[in-house]
Amino acid sequence: MVSNGWLTSFVLMLVCLASCSKKTTPEVKLPEVIKQNGLIKIRLLPPREGNPRNSEGDFIQLNDGRIMFIYSHYYAGEGHDNDPAHLMARFSSDGGLTWTAEDIKVLENEGGMNVMSVSLLRLANGKIALFYLRKNSVEDDRPILRLSTDEAQSWSEPIEIIADEEIGYYVVNNDRVIQLQGGRLIIPMALHNTPVWKETSAYGHVLCYLSDDSGKTWRRSQTVLTTAKNSEGNRVQMQEPGVIELNDERLMMFIRTDAGSQYLSYSSDQGENWKLPIPSQIKSPRSPASIKRIPKTGDLMLVWNNNYEPSHEGSGNRTPFNVAISRDEGKTWQQRKVLESDTKGWYCYTAIEFVGDRVLLGHCAGNQSTNGLALTQITLFDVDWLYH
Repeated sequence: MVSNGWLTSFVLMLVCLASCSKKTTPEVKLPEVIKQNGLIKIRLLPPREGNPRNSEGDFIQLNDGRIMFIYSHYYAGEGHDNDPAHLMARFSSDGGLTWTAEDIKVLENEGGMNVMSVSLLRLANGKIALFYLRKNSVEDDRPILRLSTDEAQSWSEPIEIIADEEIGYYVVNNDRVIQLQGGRLIIPMALHNTPVWKETSAYGHVLCYLSDDSGKTWRRSQTVLTTAKNSEGNRVQMQEPGVIELNDERLMMFIRTDAGSQYLSYSSDQGENWKLPIPSQIKSPRSPASIKRIPKTGDLMLVWNNNYEPSHEGSGNRTPFNVAISRDEGKTWQQRKVLESDTKGWYCYTAIEFVGDRVLLGHCAGNQSTNGLALTQITLFDVDWLYH
């Protein structure tokens, strides 16, 4: 028979252990998840104390079935573009529906300002390529490449893409680097200024860097697009280009502008030379668009802000957030749908990944009254949803 005194002591010990456990185990706050109209919205990375901004990133599917998302994690300042940031990662084991709660550091801040704007790519040789911007100053911001042969567990020494004699402030958006069917790697970018010439910061010179040896060496495209004109003959601001390979092997470049639409340029020689950019039917504020090919159907998918306000300084807010498909290689766009319609929202810098029959979007989704780039959201929907 157990005495009451022993039993009382035993109960008190259990209570103490439970209390101590609660005190020492950090609380894991689950992300806000919104389900509506066939969409799942995971507000995965909100800003918090000591982390004023979590911003644009990209996905890679690993051989063990997990999805890795690497993004810009700002750890000081107010989360402005030039504030300190390093690269962090989260993982999903169920196709993007849930994500790990712990931030895993991928790359320390090796820039004078930060490292940001990730593009992840599974190369034809099986290696994983990590592209990012190393921002040292407003005159030195250049893309860097690191490679992994062990499924992103470790990375090679950095490969310099732009030589010191071509130093400048280059902008490469997240999820922008592509590999053509023939193997060539293409990085679309906009050069805004250099130590020897000062361009009005908004007017970029649009160009590509090319590699035919899986990223070992790089060269500049023969064409550098310096000007485009609107219908009134005025110069257009060109920024943040992207490239998609078409079925006829031409390349289509889409370019952010201040002229009311995305501008398009085409190349027939795998990115060496580009035609003069022309306006498209993709109505847009001064905000980037993203285009990828849907593996299941072969159609193109466009994600952008379907909005233009000429009186607005930025040609309109980065809302609403829209998606559409093209069955004719980008000539026309149909099935336009709204992903987000909050008039105070700020939706942009989108990474696109297709996982089976599911679409994953990783994008900024903050509030424009504070820092619209501060919160990273994962939006999911089925490919079939696009066609209904």
